[in-house]
Amino acid sequence: MQLAIMQPYFLPYIGYFQLMNAVDQFVIYDNIEYTKKGWINRNRILANGKDEYMTIPLKSDSDFLCVNQRMLAHSYPDDATKILRKIEASYSKAPFYKDASEVLAQVLTSSERNLFGFILNSIKTINTYLNIDTKLVISSDITINHELKGAEKVIAICKKLQAKHYLNPIGGLDLYNKEKFKTEGIELAFLKSNATSYAQYGNAFIPWLSIIDVMMFCPVHQIKEMLLQYELL
Repeated sequence: MQLAIMQPYFLPYIGYFQLMNAVDQFVIYDNIEYTKKGWINRNRILANGKDEYMTIPLKSDSDFLCVNQRMLAHSYPDDATKILRKIEASYSKAPFYKDASEVLAQVLTSSERNLFGFILNSIKTINTYLNIDTKLVISSDITINHELKGAEKVIAICKKLQAKHYLNPIGGLDLYNKEKFKTEGIELAFLKSNATSYAQYGNAFIPWLSIIDVMMFCPVHQIKEMLLQYELL
């Protein structure tokens, strides 16, 4: 069984979905500390030929709370409307705006106000659109020592879920050692996503934007092909 583990990201870039699509089970950390200026509650879209952030505002709270303890801001319904208007202004002339905007509306108008629950719902909604059927597992549901860190925690999760193959994004190349995993009976590989370009209104291509950008400009069958465009190292 092949496994991957990631933090919860809001409408992440296509590499996130390539990793998810490549494995049998995909573990999403919910009991990790929320970090600012990451990808947990924001991502980038195309606006006037440049990349621009769209952010889900959060209720003010302790910086030490886990993702599953954070809540969306009380103003969120109004914020959702603003984000949808920004999306419309940016993508209304994109070839697949109608279908993609309907999916995005499902995500942004969710009644879920817990940050992790909101992100999990968004991932499930995108997976349905892209026909990704990988099993999703919430980390806090796994009975391991959650005080473990780094490779030790990953190995513990792999063993608990009986995974013999662990797939990690290429960014972890300097963090995890293949030999260490091998001694634990786990084969470690790294996924390197290829920056497949597509037409963005005929402007210079900006890679690694939110999956929403891909959905606006590409049909589902093309995105399915793009999910397979990576290297394993």
